[in-house]
Amino acid sequence: MSGIQALLLPVEGDLYALPMDWAREVVAAPPLTRLVTAPPIVLGLFNLRGQIVPLLDTADLLGMGTAATTTFAVVVNYPQGPVGLAASGLPQRAVLDSPTGPSELPGTAGLYRLGERVTALLDPAALLAPERLGRAESHGDPAAIGAR
Repeated sequence: MSGIQALLLPVEGDLYALPMDWAREVVAAPPLTRLVTAPPIVLGLFNLRGQIVPLLDTADLLGMGTAATTTFAVVVNYPQGPVGLAASGLPQRAVLDSPTGPSELPGTAGLYRLGERVTALLDPAALLAPERLGRAESHGDPAAIGAR
C-alpha cells in the first residue's frame, strides 16, 4: 500500500490518517446539540445544511479515553449517512507511503511515518462497524444515533 491520499486528524496530540475517499468535508467548531440519553461516545448532533450529523468522540472510538477538545468535525461518507469524527486541531492532507508496521488500536490498519511523526491509518469500515459501536447504539449504525 503506497501513495495513500489521506486526511490527518489531530486527536489529543496524536495524528490519525483517514483515507481521503471516506472524507466528505471538514467543519470548524460545529455547534452541537447534546443528547442527555446518548452514550459518552456521542458528543452531540450538528446540522449540516439541513442534515443532522452525529459527532463521535474519535479518541473514545480508538479506545484512548475521551477527547478534551473538539475544534473540528470531519464528516465521513458512511454508507448509512454522514457521521462526524471529532478532531482537536485542523485536519491536513497528506500522502502516506509504505506502512512501517501494524497498529494495535481498534479500527486502524497500520502505522505510517510522516517525517518525525507516526500516524495510524484509520479503517473507517472497522472503526464505525455496528458491532463495535454496540456500546453507543445497540440496534444499528452510527448514522442512526441522531435519528432517535
